[in-house]
This record gives sequence, structure tokens and C-alpha cells, in this order.
Amino acid sequence: MTSQTLATILFLVFVAFTLVITFWASRNTKTAADYYAGGRSFSGVQNGLAIGGDYMSAASFLGIAGLIALFGYDGFLYSIGFLVAWLVALLLVAELMRNSGKFTMADVLAFRMSPRPVRTAAGVSTIVVSIFYLLAQMVGAGALVGLLLGITDPAGKAWTIVGVGVLMVVYVVFGGMKGTTWVQIVKAVLLMGGAALITILVLAKYNFNLSSLLGAASEASSKGDKMLEPGLKYATDAQGLAGKLDLISLGLALVLGTAGLPHILIRFYTVPTAKDARKSVLWGIGIIGTFYLLTLVLGFGAAALVKFAPTDTAGNIAAPQLAKEIGAYFMGDVGGTILLAFIGAVAFATILAVVAGLTLASSSSFAHDLYAHVFKRGNVTDREEVVVARIAAFVIGAVAIGLGILAQKQNVAFLVALAFAVAASGNLPAILYSLFWKRFNTAGAVSAIYGGLGSALILVIFSPVVSAPAPAAGKPVTALIAGVDFHWFPLSNPGIISIPLGFFFGWLGTVLSKEYNAAKYAEIEVRSLTGVGAEKATGH
Repeated sequence: MTSQTLATILFLVFVAFTLVITFWASRNTKTAADYYAGGRSFSGVQNGLAIGGDYMSAASFLGIAGLIALFGYDGFLYSIGFLVAWLVALLLVAELMRNSGKFTMADVLAFRMSPRPVRTAAGVSTIVVSIFYLLAQMVGAGALVGLLLGITDPAGKAWTIVGVGVLMVVYVVFGGMKGTTWVQIVKAVLLMGGAALITILVLAKYNFNLSSLLGAASEASSKGDKMLEPGLKYATDAQGLAGKLDLISLGLALVLGTAGLPHILIRFYTVPTAKDARKSVLWGIGIIGTFYLLTLVLGFGAAALVKFAPTDTAGNIAAPQLAKEIGAYFMGDVGGTILLAFIGAVAFATILAVVAGLTLASSSSFAHDLYAHVFKRGNVTDREEVVVARIAAFVIGAVAIGLGILAQKQNVAFLVALAFAVAASGNLPAILYSLFWKRFNTAGAVSAIYGGLGSALILVIFSPVVSAPAPAAGKPVTALIAGVDFHWFPLSNPGIISIPLGFFFGWLGTVLSKEYNAAKYAEIEVRSLTGVGAEKATGH
């Protein structure tokens, strides 16, 4: 049996299993609280697993292993950034968000401000960030299925992207938050199991001696000992000051972005109490931290054992290729085939689950913030709202499929880092000011979101990631539009400029406006710290 047949069978088994979960959840999804927040019935441990499942996306599993395999030490920076980011979420946001909101990020902002402009801004921002993030997952799905099923032509990959899109819409439309959370939990367990298995096998090959593994990786790599030192990818001598600033910019975006990601924020609403919100973040950090330590072994293992094509600048399929090599080493070709099929199916499941979470975040923001509170001014039944959320899931799914097909050749990590920069520039300033600054008002919230979002998008459009001169013969294409050069912003990641700008616009908008509601601030302060009245929060 070929690895392709086996991978397809394993993958179909997983899809069938998750569809059964979704169908089961759909029978228990009756109210808006069930659809958006899983009826707030998940324990801290279950939600912690689901947070891990939501966060360990295609970018973490495929992207980081690939970056470490190609650039060694510098690739590990992503792991550290993604992990440290959780401390910001835990200490500043998780518990307060759970106490003050109902279903979406905008509930917290709209509580003490004029609801319509704030909800419009938060809804737009949620949808923009989610679509950037969705794009990365779709592109990862296309590349992965290409490897598993041996599809190389663009039309075949386009059809796989359509398939992923259809499946994710089914999960969200029928299962809501309950179905999506259970899919995340199953996937988190499988992914941790798969990654741990490969890590143990790789370490066993080198007698559980990390130095031997790192030595083998630097010998096998064309870069030698430089693999184990900083400076291969970021802040290289050739890049000068811009390279150093780019590194700081990327770090800022990764560390501050998590606390502003809509699909992570809505996870805090699925638990009954603030204590469970804290507990779920601690479990999430434990799972995610362990996973990122495993990526170190996966990345250097791939550097030591996998032969990369010179044209492969992204290394997006390093982890599945490593599974094949290490499986073959211990269990012969059949073992390699089985392990490749298993890891491929798990990686694909990872993409499906993350995509479902993102679609749920953006469709519920559209239904709850834009439709219910902006268009209908709050005069809607729960049932109407859920129907609109389901329709929105179809539309957002279609947009993601279309853009995913267009962006097939792009690097997955670039798209995700971009989503983080946009979330940190627009959403984070508004959330932090709203929770901690007495004087903050509607004008401040709207200018923080639009100012941060707008500046991040403009800087990205005029950065070297979108346009660059045509590369020399044999050199990889790194920009979206090669051969046309209109960039004037030297950095690849806008975070270092756009995040402070988001905070600045929030301050400026607030100071220029006279609006100030002391009573509402006092109420949200008590509520965010104690949780009193949160269940009844409507955010009107």
C-alpha cells in the first residue's frame, strides 16, 4: 500500500470522526450561548486543551519546524515569541475578558461606550485579522495535501483548498462552538502524541544526546556551525540596522499579537467562571510550551536527516518528511510510510480545526456585533442571530477559499506574522485601554482600532514582502509581486511602527473627545475583577 493511499485512509477516518462529533454537538446547540460559547459548559482543562488546539496551527507545526530546519537558532525565535505571548494573555487579558464580555471582543469595548461605532470597528478588525490568518492555513493545506496525495498541479491544489473550505463551513455551521471545541481537543491530543513520538524517535537515534543531534544537524546543513548561532535569517551582517529593527518588530508582533487574536479571545467565554478562564490558560501554556520545545528537536532532526531542495525557502513540509525518514530508519519503508501518513493526517486535522475556530470567530463577530447591534440596534432574537452567523460562515468560507487559491505560492509564516502584527496594532490597544484606563472613550476606541489596523496594512503593502525587484537567476522569489518594486518601508514586519501608532491614536482620540462615563467605568472595573453581572451582560 502506498503512503498516499494510507494517508488518505487515515485522513478520511479523522474527518469522519470529527463530523460525527459535529453532528452530536449540533443536537445540543439550541441557544446563542450554545452556538457562540458552547453553553459555557467546558471545564478549565478541556478549554486549555482546546486553546492549545486553536493555537498550534499549521504555522506552528509545519512553519516553525521548517524554519528551524533551514535557519537553526533563528527559526527558534518564533517558538519563543509564540510562547511568551501567552503570559501577556494570561496576566492582562484572560480573566478580565471572561468577566466583562458575553460572546465577542466588542462586548467589552461597547459596554462603556457608544455601542454602534465601536462594534462596527471591532467587527471589521476581527474579520480582517481572521481572514489573514485563514489565508495562511489554506495555503498550508494546499502544500500538505500536495505532498500526501502527490498532487503537484495548481488546479489539483486549488481543489484541495476548496475541500478544506467546505469542511470548515460544515463544522462551524452545524457544530458551533461546542463542535469546534471538541474537534480542537481531539486534534490537540493527536498533535501532541504525534510530535512526542517523532521527538522520542529522533532522540533515540542520537542516544538521547542533544549535542549529537545538534552536531549532526550542523554537519548535514550547508551552513555548518552557523546553524547554532544567531544571524542566519534575522539581523545578518548584510541587512545592517534594518535587519536588527525587523527582528525587534517581529518579536513585538508575536508577543503582543496573541492577546488581540479574535479566535483566541472568544475561547475565554466558553468556561463558567473566571477561575476556569485562568486555569484554561495555564493548561494551554503547559501544552503549548511542551509542544514548542518539541519543535526544537523536530527542526534540528529535519536539518540532520531531510535533504531539502535548494528551491525550498519555506520548509513547510519538513515535519512530515522527517516522520518518513525516522520511521524508515527504525521500522523500514512501511514504518516510514505509516508515520508519514499519520503525521500528514494530524497536520491536516490541525489546519481544519484552526480554520473552523477562525471562521467561528469572524462569523459570530459579524452576526453578534454588526448584524444584531449595528444594523438591527439590538432588536433581534437569539435564533435570528445564530442563523445570520451561519450564513456569514458560508460567505467568509467562500472569501477564504478564493484568497487561498490566489496566495498558493506564499510563505505560511509570513501570513501568520502579519495577522499577529495587525491584531497587536488594532485590537490590543483598544482592549487594554478599555480595561485599564478610566478616561478612555468611544472616539479613542474607534481611532485605536482603525489607526492601528490602517497603519499596519499600509506599511505591509509598501514593504519588501509585497513588492521587490525581480530576483537574480536561481534565487527564490520572496515578494508577492516580484519584478515590480514600489516599496518604501524597509522592514518586513510593521509591528515596531504600527503597534505604538495604535496606542498613540487611541490616546489622541480619547483626549480630543469630551465624552467620559465614570459610572460605566466603575461598573466594568468591578465586573472585570469580580465577574459580578457578567452572565447577564448584553453589551447594549
